[in-house]
Amino acid sequence: MKKKSAMSRLFDYAGNFKYLTMASWVLSVISAWLALVPFYYIWRIIKEILDVAPFYGDARNLSKYGWTAVGFAIGSMLIYICALMCSHIAAFRVQANMRSKVMRHILTLPLGFMDREGSGKVRKIVNESSAATETYLAHQLPDMAGAMATPVGLLVLLIAFDWKLGLLSLIPTVLAFLIMGSMTGEKMKEKMKEYQNSLEVMSNEAVEYVRGVPVVKTFGQSVFSFKRFKEAIKGYEKWTISYTLDLRMPMTLYTTIINSVFAVLMLAGFVITRNGVTKDFILNFTFYVIITPIITVTLNKIMFSSENNMLVEDALSRIEGITNMKPLEEPSAPKHPQDYSVSVNNVSFRYADAKSNALNDINMNIKSGEHIALVGPSGGGKTTLASLIARFWDVNEGEIKIGGVNVKDIAGKELMNTVSFVFQDSKLLKMSIFDNVRLSKPDATREEVLKALKDAQCDDIIAKMPKGIDTMIGSEGTYVSGGEAQRLSIARAMLKDAPILVLDEATAFADPDNEAKVQEAFANLSKGKTVIMIAHRLSTVTNADKIYVLKDGRIAEQGTHDELNNKGGIYTHMWSEYNKSVNWKVGVR
Repeated sequence: MKKKSAMSRLFDYAGNFKYLTMASWVLSVISAWLALVPFYYIWRIIKEILDVAPFYGDARNLSKYGWTAVGFAIGSMLIYICALMCSHIAAFRVQANMRSKVMRHILTLPLGFMDREGSGKVRKIVNESSAATETYLAHQLPDMAGAMATPVGLLVLLIAFDWKLGLLSLIPTVLAFLIMGSMTGEKMKEKMKEYQNSLEVMSNEAVEYVRGVPVVKTFGQSVFSFKRFKEAIKGYEKWTISYTLDLRMPMTLYTTIINSVFAVLMLAGFVITRNGVTKDFILNFTFYVIITPIITVTLNKIMFSSENNMLVEDALSRIEGITNMKPLEEPSAPKHPQDYSVSVNNVSFRYADAKSNALNDINMNIKSGEHIALVGPSGGGKTTLASLIARFWDVNEGEIKIGGVNVKDIAGKELMNTVSFVFQDSKLLKMSIFDNVRLSKPDATREEVLKALKDAQCDDIIAKMPKGIDTMIGSEGTYVSGGEAQRLSIARAMLKDAPILVLDEATAFADPDNEAKVQEAFANLSKGKTVIMIAHRLSTVTNADKIYVLKDGRIAEQGTHDELNNKGGIYTHMWSEYNKSVNWKVGVR
């Protein structure tokens, strides 16, 4: 099936407002043609002056011609303003509809979508790609319509008065068009795509780098510890230099030729007037010197409009890259879990575009109310496995069941109410503490929120806030530490009161003062729940009912702390190294 044009795809978002866009084109074309009419009256003024020379006082129509030219110029501007009003109304509607559609679609996608794509990249696509279409429709498209119409009117003017000079004026134009074509073809389209890709990568890595600044400060790392961010900047730099060098010669030739129309006219003037100068030639030559700079302006508009069209096509492709993603299928006949046990049966999973599986043939049975821990080297698949239980993604092979029911057969809303996550990097929004906590249960009362905060050991946080739980986080210098944010996140989970709890490195960034309170909050939160804890700090998992050691996407070992510690395997080595790190002290001289 033939791919729809960028304009057709934009009209899909515009609805009936597309007629305003069309009206803007028509008005812009009319404006462009009216803008050429004053040049005709300039020719009439020059002609009358030459006709009466040297008796200039006999020129009776100069004022009439002048004011007529001004009238057409003002009319052209007023019609152009009307064109922009129409295009802006339509453009704002398209941008609003586009953002709304994308954001609504994102809400239907798997929860792992944001982890895979990165919030910086997604934000750039939603904001900047939709903004590119708004700018295109509001400004660039009407200008392009006018720029395309102007050469038609110019051609009439150039040929009408002296066809020889007119054709000579067009020679540089034709050459410039040929060079422009070499710069704005398929190769340029691919370059625009590469440019946007490099910006997306750099934007996403910048967001991730800023989020990781606390870790850099804690461990005294240099800025170059974030290699991916540095590599993203270097990649963008390399692309920019290469692209600039590729266009250096054609752009130089284009600029030189398009600005050489005057030079061609001068050479033609010397040749034509070698046997004498006529009054008609002076009239037409003067007129052509005045009007030909419009060719340069018009061609530049057409060239940049071609580039803008490529940017919009790329922006639409990126928007559609999100909207074409399929959401997780909702079951046609939802089933309800019988209890809150979790069973993982022969599960294998591979991320999109990955070369190897993140998990391979995982089998695990967690009884209702049991507390288990996932430990192991980084990249072993711990977080991936926990995410699959909450159906952040669908497994490639095998199945995951909660209460004897495949998670695919549980309604999405019920599944989210069944499983609660506490991540290592807690997210608080710029709203009151009360509203932040109540996100997990929008209909919760103030008393319920206060109880959740108390159980999460947040009383000291609330006490120091200027407006208590109504204090706005992130405004007027009101912020919380990583450990405090973690406790507020736990309060949110407590309010939700889901029967299955996943703790993903939840104490990773807690300072010693906060850790004790976080651990006590976890103890309150975990009562009577099925708990899956992911941890590198092994002291937090010694009391787990069962510990699973994951390495390279497989379960390497499983058992209680004592059982695993006596095996002399991976866990024994990890426990030994952990104790060494705990007892390690900085020597002072």
